[in-house]
Amino acid sequence: LVSVPACCSARYNLALLAFFGFFLLYALRVNLSVALVDMVEPNTSLAKNTTSNVCPEHSSTINVPRNTTGEKYSWDADTQGWILGSFFYGYIITQIPGGYFASKIGGKLLLGFGIFGTSLFTLLTPLAANLGVGYLIAVRALEGLGEGVTFPAMHSMWSSWAPPLERSKLLSISYAGAQLGTVVSLPLSGLICYYMNWVYVFYIFGALGVLWFFFWMWLVSDTPETHRSISHAEKEYILASLKDQLSTQKSVPWRPILESLPLWAIVVAHFSYNWTFYTLLTLLPTYMKEILRFDAQENGFLSALPYFGCWLCIILSGQIADYLREKQNLSTVCVRKCFTLIGMIGPAVFLVAAGFIGCNYALAVAFVTISTTLGGFCTSGYSINHLDIAPSYAGILLGITNSFATIPGMVGPVIAKNLTHNNTVGEWQTVFYIAACINLFGAIFFALFASGEVQDWAVSGYHLHRN
Repeated sequence: LVSVPACCSARYNLALLAFFGFFLLYALRVNLSVALVDMVEPNTSLAKNTTSNVCPEHSSTINVPRNTTGEKYSWDADTQGWILGSFFYGYIITQIPGGYFASKIGGKLLLGFGIFGTSLFTLLTPLAANLGVGYLIAVRALEGLGEGVTFPAMHSMWSSWAPPLERSKLLSISYAGAQLGTVVSLPLSGLICYYMNWVYVFYIFGALGVLWFFFWMWLVSDTPETHRSISHAEKEYILASLKDQLSTQKSVPWRPILESLPLWAIVVAHFSYNWTFYTLLTLLPTYMKEILRFDAQENGFLSALPYFGCWLCIILSGQIADYLREKQNLSTVCVRKCFTLIGMIGPAVFLVAAGFIGCNYALAVAFVTISTTLGGFCTSGYSINHLDIAPSYAGILLGITNSFATIPGMVGPVIAKNLTHNNTVGEWQTVFYIAACINLFGAIFFALFASGEVQDWAVSGYHLHRN
């Protein structure tokens, strides 16, 4: 197999467009966490109790003319928890159907319309908030429905686009967009709220999503065979590299899939990782504001720092993982297990540490940043392991693992909000402890039961051998 250069190739163009797609997807998902701080009347979010003022105020607040024209709502902490969690109620429903339909109609349309739909509902968010909290929760749940199909659809596309030895690279590029979207949209949403008005957070990102959709529909195709401008050499290279890996079975082998231990290893790892990830994603701005006493502007940049580290780590570890497999001849399973262990035990250690350094906010930010950065190793660990064990059904497998992995997004923030009613440092330590223990368990389970080989049930001849 002669490798075809990466520059300007169709598969790297796909990775790049997907990168921007996931960038917008996460920007659309996260912007509410920032805007919510501005949407709520200041006194309702936290009665100024003396216990939470453990740390001194240290913001050298410059009095910039701050825009206060945005509508304010009197939602209590529990209502806010529901608003933030509602996204995941939609998200969890479309995971497995998303993987299934992607294998039937192709990932391009599914991913395209998933992001398009999410963008439209984002544009409707300010209207929904005005109509009442029920409408807002409904709109967020509908956004979740749209986003739910995206990862399975992308996995499904990569199963026909990514040569096995370039998998970590291509997938890490496309999914790293999610982290960068978080990085850019947290501070940017903060600035938009600060200088303009929180409604523009939803209008700006929503409009960009619609714009991306037209590029995607125009430039991308489901398989190398149907691509308009792919070079003959690249097409042959991709098809040849995948020829023994794909199944021609039309029916999905549901039973063997659900009985597969390597798949459950991914499920457990994915669930555990997301517990930490979502708890931090939705509550880090709150922790910074209530415990470390940062103002919103500093908050946006510092909340974004951990995801910037994670983004860098994802891109680099993807390159390293494929280098180890191709040049150093390390087995796929060895690379996936090592990367998952680093990416889950590292964050657990630093997360617990972050709860114990009191008001040293520089260290707190550093620890949370290191914790999230190390998590980036998981993308080349369990996160793309679906494609190693069953390329043909990767979209469906991701739908299954992501369904389980969405539960922490629904449960985690609600539990954390309930554990931190008084916003004391001790309460937050408990939140960090729980996350660390779950992470540790997931890492060990994956290391014991994961596989790097294409499973028997995932190749064409499988059903013949059984009879």
